[in-house]
Amino acid sequence: MKDIPIKTSHLFPLLDQKLIELLQLLNADDWQKPTIAKLWTVKDVAAHLLDGNIRALSMSGDGYFGESPGNISSQQDLIDYLNRLNAEWVKAMKRVSPSVLTGLLEITGKLFCGHIATLDPFAKAMFSVAWAGEDESQNWFHIAREYTEKWHHQQQIRDAVNKPGIMTKELYYPVLDTFMMALPFTYRNADAPEGTVVKITVSGEGGGSWWLVKKDKWFLDKTVHDKVAAHTIIDGAIAWKLFSKSLRKKDVMKYVSISGDEKLGEVVLDMISVMA
Repeated sequence: MKDIPIKTSHLFPLLDQKLIELLQLLNADDWQKPTIAKLWTVKDVAAHLLDGNIRALSMSGDGYFGESPGNISSQQDLIDYLNRLNAEWVKAMKRVSPSVLTGLLEITGKLFCGHIATLDPFAKAMFSVAWAGEDESQNWFHIAREYTEKWHHQQQIRDAVNKPGIMTKELYYPVLDTFMMALPFTYRNADAPEGTVVKITVSGEGGGSWWLVKKDKWFLDKTVHDKVAAHTIIDGAIAWKLFSKSLRKKDVMKYVSISGDEKLGEVVLDMISVMA
């Protein structure tokens, strides 16, 4: 049996358990605190997580898509469509109390985890991972992408209410490992001689290092390379915010160090590993 490149299916139940435990601790003021997700409060982000559960169960589980997205001719069209769906859901959920929202998340979270466990990791995914430049993806990558969504939105809540708990090697490293799958696509227009190696390191408990190698095109490589043209180190507390587009390059430079070819090392700071 083939090895799954990034294993995340087994982490969903633990991540969901931590979410419910977190939400049950929040007071009325906590639910209304602003998050780094721009206009969304803690409650809005929690509502978005519920939407993710229900949408996945409906589309992937039941093959039910609801309204047609209309003419989607570009990635920006798709992003605009998804942003509209997200905004409509969050607005409607404002009439739902925090306790009801938490209960719905607990119920649908278990159903979501059960559904994810049934997917063949090497079968074709219903949706490709477009931010990695893929027109077609396997389920293991789609599942890992779903994991990063659940993780980073929960972390937005934790960040807003100052409740640590999921930036661990077990839970955070798979997020970064999945985010880094966007590196070759991000570097696709970066010119460099064949054999050039770029090293990306995220510091902290859940961090690690990844290598990007230029052949006829750029390839992600986890093999250790001693000779690198550029080495970019990003603070682990900031990396997830950068790659989920909550912060951009101009916001994070004081948390980044680059040795070697600075221009080549800076390209990673434009990487976006979410549909945004």
